[in-house]
Amino acid sequence: MTQYSKRMVIVHWLTLILLVAAWFLGESVHDLRKSEEGATLAGYIAHALVGGAVLLLTVARLLFRSKDGVPAPLGNTLMDKVAKGIQHLMYLVLFLLPVSGMMQVLTSDVSKALLAGDASLLPQKFTGVAAHEVHEVLVTVLIVLAALHILGALKHQFIAKDGLMERMMLRRK
Repeated sequence: MTQYSKRMVIVHWLTLILLVAAWFLGESVHDLRKSEEGATLAGYIAHALVGGAVLLLTVARLLFRSKDGVPAPLGNTLMDKVAKGIQHLMYLVLFLLPVSGMMQVLTSDVSKALLAGDASLLPQKFTGVAAHEVHEVLVTVLIVLAALHILGALKHQFIAKDGLMERMMLRRK
């Protein structure tokens, strides 16, 4: 079975790790924003840096896909087409999610707080900030797509037993 290139595999798993980190950082900022302590500039900066890294890895992955190619699909069933659609939607969301985060910062008081270096200027709510709503919806969409992606991988591993998951492993046969 043909495998993805090593750099595609590394970027895939690194993206997953960074997405988990971004999610935890985002939840932390969200929770602190509503607490008496308030969110910190460092929390926003860390979340933004990890989100930016996800964007860079997504662009790199698309570049690597075009240069290295991808393994041929195992089949051409409706489920194979759905899986391909989910994968393409994940790429789109992985691109739009960091962009919406940047737009959220630029169109809210977060940018003022960051420029002033003053956490007291951070908003407690994002009322009227469309990019915030988009960002939150995209997080939910990504979670659903990732769950479907994982379920598909598990189906291939434990039900179909076709070795599909080996395509995304560093260890080569």
